[in-house]
Parts: sequence; structure tokens; C-alpha cells
Amino acid sequence: MNVFRDLVRVAMTGLLARKIRTLLLLLGPMIGVAAIIAAVGLTDSAKGDLKAKVAELGTNLIEASASSSFGGQNPTLPEDVVERALTVTTVESVAPIVELSNIIVTPYEEAREKYETVPIPVVAVTPELPDVLEVPLVGGRWINDFDEQAGARSAVIGVGLAREFGVLPEELRTIDIGGHDYTVVGVLDSVQLEPGFDTAVFIPFSRAESDFLDDDILPNKIYARVDPNRVDESADALTTAISLGGPDEVKTDVKSEALELAAQSDRQLQLIVVSMGLLAIIVGGLGIANVMSISVIQRSAEIGIRRALGHTRRIIAVQFLLEAIVVGVIGGVFGVLLGMLSIFIGASIAGWVFVMAPWLAPAGILLAITISVMAGLYPARRAARLEPLETLRLG
Repeated sequence: MNVFRDLVRVAMTGLLARKIRTLLLLLGPMIGVAAIIAAVGLTDSAKGDLKAKVAELGTNLIEASASSSFGGQNPTLPEDVVERALTVTTVESVAPIVELSNIIVTPYEEAREKYETVPIPVVAVTPELPDVLEVPLVGGRWINDFDEQAGARSAVIGVGLAREFGVLPEELRTIDIGGHDYTVVGVLDSVQLEPGFDTAVFIPFSRAESDFLDDDILPNKIYARVDPNRVDESADALTTAISLGGPDEVKTDVKSEALELAAQSDRQLQLIVVSMGLLAIIVGGLGIANVMSISVIQRSAEIGIRRALGHTRRIIAVQFLLEAIVVGVIGGVFGVLLGMLSIFIGASIAGWVFVMAPWLAPAGILLAITISVMAGLYPARRAARLEPLETLRLG
């Protein structure tokens, strides 16, 4: 026990006596471990954030839209599509929409040229849409029954478009929609499951029909909230109910699947960054082997004196291995701390949930120790094989 304690003291003294060299030795395992932990932690944090959003928004929102077989170039759904959808027992609520085309929206006349180049989506909606999407308004109100029945030129805009137009949440503004002045009565909050709505304009069905359509207005898409435990079954049933059994006329999409797929798509990036971290720690291990080999030559006089005093080859080898272990432990600990800091900063900037698997810290330290010991084997063996007389030639 006394011998081991003396070896630890000698190893620590050797490392502290050459602080710059020791710092260089620490950089390899520290950077490698930090890169691995940051890669795994940041991708897990992003995945956790997406899962939290999916849990918050629900996995039971289904979009059903008309395919080309229903109406050629501009397919539409049946006029009674809502009633058909509600015949499915697992459907809880439905909201139809009409995506209008070739309509220019401008905040003022001078900006028309810009928005002719980059058109803004215009969507005809019913009062039920925010409840079905489960999205609140930032300010103002949604399209209501009075707007629909009176044919009022009322409009609600997405929160992204409100920022672009400079519309305040409670401000009453008029915007030009297809040559008609519409009053902005509300601003819809961000729609995570339908990002395109953030920059869209929403108007009543009745006004869309009278201002922009020659024929009766027919929805081309519906959103339905269904039983969370029977989502896939509901999607299949909606297709049949809306098309009355016709082939390939209605396509359905579970909106949360895109977020769930995004939560899995980060695995490839994670593997790439982890591989880079492993490469960094291996290169760091080669650096440890190189620096410690040079250290053996520089400390040959010390080794010779200790051999002359009776220290065996085994004791000399253990001393250098202990130095490598200390480098691995300290480098691993600082690498873990640096990796955790990187996760915290990255998650804070991106607005993600901080997630770090509990096994990452011990695994990172163990990896650093393993690489350091493997790198220290050759220098330790070389130091142990030095004979007292040979150290006079080297020193």
C-alpha cells in the first residue's frame, strides 16, 4: 500500500512539474469526450424538444385532402365533406378549408410588386379551425359566424405574416387581398403542425366565394381531431367515408408524423459527430503516446537513479501508467463538464429541452481513461526497459 501511495505521489509530481506538457496531454481526451457528449446530448435535446411538442400538440390531428382524381387540376372535396367525416365514430371535430390561388396580398399598394413575386397563401376558413388545430390567437379574434353570414371582409393573419407586415396583435389594420380591402381582426399564433399557416391570410368562406370564385365554394382540405388511441384506423376510415369507397380520391396525413420523423432524423448527424469525437480522442491518444515517449527520454536520468536505488521495471512501468490514468481521469472529467456546458448553451440558444443521458458522464470518463492507458502502454514499457547505464548515454 505504501509503495502504491508513493507511486501516485511520484506520478502527480511528474505531471505537475511540467504543467505545459500536462496541459497538452489533457487536451486530447478532453476535446474528444466533450465532442462526443455534446453530439449525443444536443441531438437528444432536440429530439426531446420535438417529442415535447408532439405531446403538447397531440398526435391525433389528421389532414384529409382531395387528390387529382376528384377534380382534375384543382381538386375539391364534396360539399358535405364535414358531415361525411363526422360519420366516422372516432372523429371528434372537423374544420374544412379552401386554399385559394392566384391572389395577391399586400400591406399597402407600394409593396405590390414584391408580393406579386412572392405570393402569400390565402385560405378560406370556418369558425371551427382554431379549435380543431388547438392553436390560440396572439391577439384579436378569429373569423366568427357573423363574418360568415354577413359576408364581412374580415381577415386573420398568421403570426409570421404579422411580423412581416408590422401588425401589432390588437391593431386594426386593412390589407389588400386581391384588390379588396380586408380588415385584420386577429393574429393566429404559430401552428407547429402546419408551419405554412404562420404566413397565411384567413378569410371567411362566404367572402372568398363572392370575391374570388365564380362557382360555389367547395373545400379542398379538412382537418380532423380523432380518438388518440385510434389514429391510423381513423385515417383509413376517413378516406372511405369521404370518398364513399372510391379509389385514390382522398389522401390523409397524420400531421404529427412529420415531427416524429424529425425527432429520428438526427441519428445520422449524431453518428457523424460522435465519429469525429472518437477520431479526436484517438488523435489525442497518439499525442499522449508521443509526448510521454519524449518524456521518457527527458526523464532518463530520473529513471536511472530510481533503478539504481532498487526500483524494479514493474514499478517504473506502473508509474508511467499511473500518469496516463491521471491524464485520462482529469481529461475525461473536464471533457464531460465542457460537453455538458455545450449542451446547456446549445439547448438554451435553440430553446430546446436540456437532455443528457445519465450514462454519458461515466462512459466519457471511462473512454478517456481507456484511450490514455492504451496510449501510455508503449512509453511505460520503454521506460521500464531502460537500464541504469543506458540512462547515462540518453541523459
